[in-house]
Amino acid sequence: MVGTVLAANNFKFYYWEVKMNKTEFLDKYLIERRGTNSLKWDALDVRFGNPNLTAMWVADMEFKTPEVVLSAMIERVKHGIFGYSIVPDSYYDAVSGWHKRRHNSEVRNEWIRFAPGVVSAIYWLVNAFTKINDSILILTPVYYPFHNAIKDNNRKLIRSELINDNGKYSIDFDDFEKKIKDNDVKLFIQCSPHNPVGRVWTEEELEKVLKICTENNVLVITDEIHQDIIVGDKKFIPSSLIDGGKYMNNMITLSSASKTFNLACLLNAHIIIYNKEIRDKYDAFSKTVNQSEVNIMGLVATEAAYTYGEDWVEGLLSVIKSNFEYLKKELKQHAPKIVIAELEGTYLTWLDMRAYIDPEDIKDVIQDKCGIAIDFGEWFSDQCKGFIRINLATDPRNVKKSVEAIIEYIKLGGKI
Repeated sequence: MVGTVLAANNFKFYYWEVKMNKTEFLDKYLIERRGTNSLKWDALDVRFGNPNLTAMWVADMEFKTPEVVLSAMIERVKHGIFGYSIVPDSYYDAVSGWHKRRHNSEVRNEWIRFAPGVVSAIYWLVNAFTKINDSILILTPVYYPFHNAIKDNNRKLIRSELINDNGKYSIDFDDFEKKIKDNDVKLFIQCSPHNPVGRVWTEEELEKVLKICTENNVLVITDEIHQDIIVGDKKFIPSSLIDGGKYMNNMITLSSASKTFNLACLLNAHIIIYNKEIRDKYDAFSKTVNQSEVNIMGLVATEAAYTYGEDWVEGLLSVIKSNFEYLKKELKQHAPKIVIAELEGTYLTWLDMRAYIDPEDIKDVIQDKCGIAIDFGEWFSDQCKGFIRINLATDPRNVKKSVEAIIEYIKLGGKI
């Protein structure tokens, strides 16, 4: 343990650096969230009709953000002023340094625009770069706000369903291209790594997608918010790096420290626009809808996390991997017909329950009988009723309780 004087946003603070294994990470950072106005836990009655469920749904964690982030924020609070603020050079250095170290990608200061979150950014970009009734393509099953951003803005939602080979997901490139051509698609919203199926797309897969989009004049928005949550053997590759950056001028990357470091409600995300013409078009649109200031606490937290938070991330990944291995081992032993998508990236595991549970009964079984609040498959695709998404960035006891409840139901009343 080494004491160090650090700085974030030009404020100095003191931090004890600690490298932690899984047990140490849980001992230090696991926290009870009930009674703290947590959407995940304290809105169970409103969202699911039962306040006593085990919350395994929305994608945030039961882990405190790194101590280094808390120290930086406390030091900033002590200053006592929360007036209009600028973005310091140290912030941009932290963002670019993180992306360079972790992903070997370049992020220049002038490319970055700010948003309160990736979902807000998607809504803005849909309006900035398409018109009412324009077609927008997504690869389903996919994070349901993608669907909503298209439908809520009166655009035409075009879906290309991923190929599901017994839990191994891949892109149907022929269908992808046909849907683009047949519907005159203007925009493709990509999820990389892919939520909910846990895929980390390969360089070859990304290149095929980006080539098709470029050839058909389809702008790409790539949501890479899960870029740091890589738990399998595949390396995450930013889309901006594909073929030496060949496709950068036809894409916008969305990223944030929020998913990695559990900072969602600090409302700080990045819209990274590489092409000046696209950037200028976005800036012109932004003047009409988005004249807000930056969130100073989001800036402080992100800078500290990206500068000093790597050991914390490694501890987090060890917990996610362990939770997934436990879930996979227990379900394969006691409920072997459940199809578990291999978790390459994200902390969200995707299960096909249809061998044991009639899709029409999935809510009754998982929520009402097993006592688990989860994200249901049909939220991600109308072809995925009978699937569930489980959040693994949580107390291992929550994973154990949920897995045991599912196994118990299957033993007593499921379809064997």
